[in-house]
Amino acid sequence: MKTKTEHGVREAAWAAADHTLGDTHAGLTLLEYGDYECPACIQAAPLTKHLVEAFGKRLCFVYRHYPLIEVHPHAELAAEAAEAAAAQGQFWAMHRLLFSQPHHMALTALAAHAQSIGLDVIRFKAEMADRIYTQRVQEHRRAGEKSGIRATPSFFLNGTPVDVSFGLEKLEEAVHLALHTAPQPFQQHS
Repeated sequence: MKTKTEHGVREAAWAAADHTLGDTHAGLTLLEYGDYECPACIQAAPLTKHLVEAFGKRLCFVYRHYPLIEVHPHAELAAEAAEAAAAQGQFWAMHRLLFSQPHHMALTALAAHAQSIGLDVIRFKAEMADRIYTQRVQEHRRAGEKSGIRATPSFFLNGTPVDVSFGLEKLEEAVHLALHTAPQPFQQHS
């Protein structure tokens, strides 16, 4: 199993609770700590999707939950919904849906999302009622706190923080630089 370092905290890169896209054996790992209600995370979602599609064989994208429950009251529940979907093999479908419909995160809307992606809705509702994924979401958050996370989205490229506070183009530039490729500016389509 590969290991990475995030601010001196050694942990398995592909921990059981991690969700990955791209080649897990790639030389470059992009880790995001995100929140489904965070406007900046919503803006980052198309870029991370683009990076995975463009560099899938050379890049592994890892997503971890970092719900900012103090300012986003539905973020933790949405993260739990993504984990409930993951338990049925549909994490990425729910992940995309949550970022595309950020104003629909009440429990009834999450159940409708589950139905729309073909989940066993009875199982989904029971798991959500029992809050069985709360601990997993909180473990992601604690790992982020140990890494010095204070805001979302927060990105690490092979364990090194990437500052996107001055714009998401810094993330794309960092990936291109790490892969020694010429940047092709990402154009978000409306």
